[in-house]
Amino acid sequence: MAIRNYKPTTPGRRKMSALVNESITTSTPEKSLLVTIKKKSGRNNQGKITVRHQGGGVKRKYRIIDFKRNKYNVPGSVASILINYADGEKRYIIAPKGLKVGEQILSGEKVDIKVGNALPIMSIPVGTMIHNIELRPGKGGELARSAGSSAQILGREGKYVMIRLSSGEQRKVLGTCYATVGEVGNEDSSLVKVGKAGRKRHMGIRPTVRGSVMNPNDHPHGGGEGRAPVGRKAPMTPWGKPALGLKTRKNKQSDKFIVRRRNGK
Repeated sequence: MAIRNYKPTTPGRRKMSALVNESITTSTPEKSLLVTIKKKSGRNNQGKITVRHQGGGVKRKYRIIDFKRNKYNVPGSVASILINYADGEKRYIIAPKGLKVGEQILSGEKVDIKVGNALPIMSIPVGTMIHNIELRPGKGGELARSAGSSAQILGREGKYVMIRLSSGEQRKVLGTCYATVGEVGNEDSSLVKVGKAGRKRHMGIRPTVRGSVMNPNDHPHGGGEGRAPVGRKAPMTPWGKPALGLKTRKNKQSDKFIVRRRNGK
């Protein structure tokens, strides 16, 4: 997917860029697969801010995406990121890299190893790049779903399959879990330059203020005459917790499936 660079007609347009996605999607989405995104502005059911820097933004709607790929043995024709199945049903999928309009995709246990096809990872050859990987059979894809991401099958150990994620983490996944062959497209999305603050506000992202410019009662980094260093052993969050290196993972149930963490340990 290409990137469109704008002419510097205004200061905000200078160095601004955007994705050219006409090849994978249409400007008018399928109405039957749309839901309205309700704004929460980072607040919980008590109205308290639990996630900072969220709020505002334009009204948006969400395309319902088929992460499960459970239309087994029903061929689908690629119209865009929208798939038209032979039985008349339409579904959105994560767009694989290299999948073109007019091609056919299929889901099932004994389908070809072809970009866009979904099948159990036990049936996919070692070394194949995959995405939209399930962690529990039938739950739907949870791993390698973002733009440009993928995972690689490293080998098999009994009923489990060893995969390597793009972060470097290696983990075991049950062989009956489904995954889609190929890499996720739109790999250039990280190269887009927003260009101006207003475009961030349209996305629903509010400004972030540095702790060092706050008062001492607002942030551990605040206070002092002029510009001052952190003054502690490590940077802190606004609530006095370590901001770098603090372990927050508490999912002990799946720890046994992680063979090598992304930090190499």
